[in-house]
Amino acid sequence: MAYTQANPQNPRFSVLSSSSLSSAEHLSPNSSRFSLPNTPSINTTLGTPRPNLRPNIYDRHLSKTRAAEVSASSFAYLFSEVVQYTQKRVSGINDLERRLNILGYRIGMRVLELNVWRTESTSKAPKREIRFLPALMSIHTQVWRAVFGKPADAIEKSVENDDEYMIVDNEPPITRNISIPRDMSQLSCSSFTAGIVEAVLDGLGFVHDWILPKTPLPIQYVQPARVTAHNTPSDADAYPGRTTILIKLERSVIEREELLK
Repeated sequence: MAYTQANPQNPRFSVLSSSSLSSAEHLSPNSSRFSLPNTPSINTTLGTPRPNLRPNIYDRHLSKTRAAEVSASSFAYLFSEVVQYTQKRVSGINDLERRLNILGYRIGMRVLELNVWRTESTSKAPKREIRFLPALMSIHTQVWRAVFGKPADAIEKSVENDDEYMIVDNEPPITRNISIPRDMSQLSCSSFTAGIVEAVLDGLGFVHDWILPKTPLPIQYVQPARVTAHNTPSDADAYPGRTTILIKLERSVIEREELLK
């Protein structure tokens, strides 16, 4: 039986190229036959931004993003998930409000730090507010605008107690899409906002120092101003979600304000 030899010129039956290159050259990574796409180095990947991609949030300038907006639906969805997650791990309304206050306190510390940094970087003569009313106005405008995109609606002072101040928000964005069941009508999800205000006041120094008596060693505690949130819908039902942030100052803060006049 005779066997016919495969035609070397036929690419169907060719196993190796008929060129004079050696097998080692064919298997070399530099060969065009086995060439791979050039992968950028780590430094090139991290240093050069890729085209047609949104910049990383950590690469944005802090002063240029002060007017940046967040989707209201995304914010409402995220906060509703926070409330539901917290609600499953508490034993009552007071515990739920306390946990929301703690979460807001963590946000408030970062908001104060960011606002102070922006003020110092843009102002030629930055100053720190040591009087309560200017600090309260700063919370009413700058802090509210940084967190919610708009200032609060009003600042009020209690007629009966001189150590109580109130920040009023007629339509708080944080509770706009939250429906509270009837059996939890006393719940105010704006305790999250109260935590933000409490953290800002704490960072600005409106705290009360006291020493625990009858102890071998004097123990000094620092108690911030007490800040709570209350649902106060308007009588005409124009603002059913109206919320009042109640700030109750310590007596030492009031005495310091009298001395600074």
